[in-house]
Amino acid sequence: MNAGETERRPWIVGVSGASGTPYAAAVLRALLAAGESVDLVVSRASRLTLLDETGISFRDAHWQDDLREWLGRGADGKPGTFAVDVDDVRHWSAGDLAAGPSSGSYPAKGMLIVPASTACVAGVALGLSKDLLQRAASVTLKERRRLVVAVRETPLNGQTLRHLVTLDDAGATVLPASPAFYAGATHIQGLVDFVAGRMLDATGVGHTLYRRWEGELGGGSRTT
Repeated sequence: MNAGETERRPWIVGVSGASGTPYAAAVLRALLAAGESVDLVVSRASRLTLLDETGISFRDAHWQDDLREWLGRGADGKPGTFAVDVDDVRHWSAGDLAAGPSSGSYPAKGMLIVPASTACVAGVALGLSKDLLQRAASVTLKERRRLVVAVRETPLNGQTLRHLVTLDDAGATVLPASPAFYAGATHIQGLVDFVAGRMLDATGVGHTLYRRWEGELGGGSRTT
């Protein structure tokens, strides 16, 4: 790095195989809109979910085109809903355990896992590091950086609940992908954006994804 150059410090975004790829898309768009750099890890299982939910095949060799198409879609699946610049996204293959985010010396602000499957939750809680997503999460915890885990499953059994408590004890923010209705969402994108906004709240990144509660009853029923 040349003298005076600003070190790139991205947020790592891990996408696991749970249903809920629109949540990941909303988080990625919001981080980029806020001027944040992003390192992206898309698990093998999540590629199947993405294909099922959107019809998009996420390919390592064409990841920029596939990501641009994915982020351009609204939560209703309509193409071309959003215009997104993905120039400040760096993609790492989930199987690349020599990738930058696998090391604590790699500069990063923290990590968001969205959506987080119960298998992913278990792997991170147990420190398995079976792929780059799990390894990056383990590194985030050991380096005391922010880790936000948007678990997307229902109902939750006792084993998963214990894993979530383990993550909470380790310093992670456990954030179930549970939309609220007080923000006055009138369509599916609004509900998705609420969860994405709460994730960004947990990181301290600014956004305008949802109407915040201001102590006024009935505010969510008014169309804005």
